[in-house]
Amino acid sequence: MTASSLPGIRFIAIDDNPLDLLFISEFAKAFPFLQNCGTFANALEGYEAQQYIKPDLVFLDIEMPGFTGLELLKKIRSEVDIAVFITSHHEFAIEGYELSALDYILKPLTEARFQETARRIREYALMKHRAEAYEVLFGDDTLTIKEGHNQVKLSQKDIIYLEAMQDYTKIITQQKNYVTLSTLTCFMEQLPSDRFMRIHRSYAVSLNQIKELRHSEVVCNNTVIPVGKTYRSAIAKLRL
Repeated sequence: MTASSLPGIRFIAIDDNPLDLLFISEFAKAFPFLQNCGTFANALEGYEAQQYIKPDLVFLDIEMPGFTGLELLKKIRSEVDIAVFITSHHEFAIEGYELSALDYILKPLTEARFQETARRIREYALMKHRAEAYEVLFGDDTLTIKEGHNQVKLSQKDIIYLEAMQDYTKIITQQKNYVTLSTLTCFMEQLPSDRFMRIHRSYAVSLNQIKELRHSEVVCNNTVIPVGKTYRSAIAKLRL
């Protein structure tokens, strides 16, 4: 399935700041697969709207009148496929990801950051619409990826980095990217810790692919990957 054939993803946005709601609505217009079904000024309005709109995707703030976005998502998580937090509060990021949020955006929301999130939403939706479940088997130095009836054996040394997308993990190599129906946490439990390191809630890197270390990001094969705050001390101890 190509991006052009991706079914529309219906979304609502919930935020007590009208300017942020305007930004979400305007930025979403650049992505035809995102269908705006309404914006709402507090969690209660958003909850009531979700009950009758039944959106595929919810953008939501955390601190709002009535009850928080975290509390709201706990109420509706089983009914919403994709959730994205847009908030000024970085301290709730871990709890947000524990609720399986696809992304966690810190305000101020910019068009570039929204574009990055839209890419992740599109890729995740494409994965969900594929007929095959992409399984992965871990060997000593290899991964065997099952794509339907086909199998691909991949050397661990060819992996550049891994990207989490809720229940899926994308494997990035020089030649091709692969999708697996396995969480990033599962990958990190199986892969050798002296070869792979988690550097973000959504990313892990192959240590031998790191070309440059920075305070809040690493460069792997010309790709700049963010480093989460909780992982920076471990990154600072690395030596290339």
